[in-house]
Amino acid sequence: MACVVSSSPPINALYSSHSPGCLHHVTVPHTATSQDTPMASEQVGGAAAGDQEDGVVMVTCQELQAFCVRCLQKVGAVTDHAQAMAELIVAADYRGHYSHGLNRIGAVVATFAMDLAIRKAKDVGIGWVSVRGSGHFGIAGWYSLRAMEQGLIGMAFTNASANMVPTRATQSTLGANPIAVAAPAKDGDSFVLDMSTTTVAAGKVEVKRTMQQPLPAGWAVDCDGKPTTDPNKMINGGGLMPLGGAEETGGYKGYGLSMMVEVFCGILSGATFGPFVPRWSKHNAPVNLGQCFVALDPQVFAPGFADRLSQLLNHCRNLQPAEGESEVLVPGDPERQHMEKCDALEGIPYTRKQIDWARNCLGGRF
Repeated sequence: MACVVSSSPPINALYSSHSPGCLHHVTVPHTATSQDTPMASEQVGGAAAGDQEDGVVMVTCQELQAFCVRCLQKVGAVTDHAQAMAELIVAADYRGHYSHGLNRIGAVVATFAMDLAIRKAKDVGIGWVSVRGSGHFGIAGWYSLRAMEQGLIGMAFTNASANMVPTRATQSTLGANPIAVAAPAKDGDSFVLDMSTTTVAAGKVEVKRTMQQPLPAGWAVDCDGKPTTDPNKMINGGGLMPLGGAEETGGYKGYGLSMMVEVFCGILSGATFGPFVPRWSKHNAPVNLGQCFVALDPQVFAPGFADRLSQLLNHCRNLQPAEGESEVLVPGDPERQHMEKCDALEGIPYTRKQIDWARNCLGGRF
């Protein structure tokens, strides 16, 4: 099942004559500009932000969600859209992806598109939906998880503002262009991969800058294409390194993966692509991101999918850890551990600097 979604009014569904019910063009109403607006806080959720020992501020999921809804409604989002975005933001920070939670706002259209792919997969075994005219959609894993929770394999991709310097180049040309894949195993276990095709996502550089910390080596280059650990040099004219870093350590593979995502997203959907995607923080024109959502029903393939996946996951977890390591993890385990930590703390831990950023970003207007 293939489909193109475009965020311009009104909703319109046109089925391809080549494959009725499979190839699908959808136009989705453009959502409020809130998807491009940073978050702010009077005291995040009304100041009941919990303990502040050692510079850590605890915010319950309910408080954070209510605060996000208020922010989004204030800049024009309808209630349903505001609630959907708030759930995404809370999920990102709850899973430990602070660069894509309170630090970001996603796009309502992406949830619409993933749900469309899910419906198609349930009908014919596969749904493939591409989107144009969208904005920053938060963590890609949120959408792949939506499919996984219904027994499907979910995939989500998006292009992004050019901030990655290709191998052998000096100019940012592609985005962090994330890949997310989620698949259900037995007894509630799962494989959940959510990664950028750069060494890190740009949001993690912004978090480092907010916390006034240097970047680890291998994350970024400056405006001359030289490696840097200064987040300001990366943000002001520099760029991210592709996954793998330098060419001799396999960075060309991350570069190739980023371009693959661009093919699925910007090129396939007719959205803006590569170096032509404007920075999401600028508001003088629509960002017009391209995105791609895929849902697969494993039951239309060989029987026993969940059993085999569980066998592989458990085999990897039971491997002998290397010296100095306590355990071997599989994709999704770090997020599960962070959610367990949040549950034990009865809230999401933020640094004081993150809360101050949220409070001051829009002058405490919410």
